[in-house]
Amino acid sequence: MVNFSITCHSGFAAPAGAIEALWQRLDAPHDDARFTKVGGEIRAMWGADAPVSMERDEREEVGRLAVLEIVREACDGTPELKSDWFAVGAMRY
Repeated sequence: MVNFSITCHSGFAAPAGAIEALWQRLDAPHDDARFTKVGGEIRAMWGADAPVSMERDEREEVGRLAVLEIVREACDGTPELKSDWFAVGAMRY
């Protein structure tokens, strides 16, 4: 299981409420990811079966791209959301 944080991308001017609007689109079951909203960010837990031999950074990148694709799909066809507004990063404890 790899954990990610979805926040507003600093390079794009996301409007106020962008995270909340995205959360409303992600608050549904997804095959390989679960989402929760914590304060001003959305957290994703990605748990696809990655090979045990895969290094942690490789697993994180595969998971980050999978979560980013879910974000893109959530934004597609929704004029009030643009996937460029959001950044997905691995959370390390």
